Amino acid sequence: MQSIPFGRTGRMTTRLGFGAWAIGGTWGEVSLKDAKATLHAALDEGMTFIDTADVYGDGRSERIIREVLAERPGAGPFVATKAGRRLSPHMAEGYTGANLEAFIDRSLLNLGVERLDLVQLHCPPTPVYSDPAVFAALNEIKRKGKIADYGVSVETVEEARTAIRQPGVVSVQIIYNLFRMKPSEVFFPEARAADVAVIARVPLASGLLTGKMTKDSQFAADDHRSFNRNGEAFDKGETFSGVPFEVALEAVEELRALVPVGATMAAFALRWILMEDAVTVVIPGAKSPAQAQANAVAEGLPALSGDVMLAARDIYDRRVKPHVHGSW
Repeated sequence: MQSIPFGRTGRMTTRLGFGAWAIGGTWGEVSLKDAKATLHAALDEGMTFIDTADVYGDGRSERIIREVLAERPGAGPFVATKAGRRLSPHMAEGYTGANLEAFIDRSLLNLGVERLDLVQLHCPPTPVYSDPAVFAALNEIKRKGKIADYGVSVETVEEARTAIRQPGVVSVQIIYNLFRMKPSEVFFPEARAADVAVIARVPLASGLLTGKMTKDSQFAADDHRSFNRNGEAFDKGETFSGVPFEVALEAVEELRALVPVGATMAAFALRWILMEDAVTVVIPGAKSPAQAQANAVAEGLPALSGDVMLAARDIYDRRVKPHVHGSW
């Protein structure tokens, strides 16, 4: 797999990485055996970037990563985790140096390391992105050697634009996919100029862009696609990218005509993201080795033509944009 610099960190990463939310929780049941086998499969395919968070399965995702990497001696992948969502209530005032350091200490134990490669503020309340005290605290934790670098995970383009004004922010994680095109309009050029790495999450719109869902699709009670469609538990945009389910299914049917012969829709959706050079790494999740292997196919697809890119944009503009563009 192709490797590129991760912003200005001095680290390298493959452009396809592994999103470890699904093996942690809130995506239906995934056994420990299957979770570990899935991560092993992603690493066997050559992926060198893993994204997780301390709240994925209350640390389960981080601990699975520790166990898998212990079984693979040698040079390890770049592991990014997140902090902040353990706060209850989740308020800007809770983003203190003491709280952040406590969360980071817990992730160090979960991952079994002495220093985190990257810690990201986990979609905090909007005022946090412009609070110099928060970033001063992260600088101090970095000085202590507990983190190599820090970045942010955001919900909105404006949060991303605010965050990269902080000199210590080396990366921004943001939703970017065929149903969420807004980041490319203003934020991506600014990220390039600042040499900030971009992590594209929710690349398959919670599975919609696999093309396998129908109006009759059912989800387990502990799957966020059941309980968070209207933002009941966290930001609505994290589930199906905030697109109404029926609207998204209609858009998917129109997108099918653009999928290259012999390719899956999921691979096409990932290849579409990789056409954007501002994106450093895209992090599809998986719950089985077969899914991880299928995701890896995307990088080998030929570049999409200009006509295909324009057609995808037209579908977004007509069907999806009115539902999402003004919210995120």
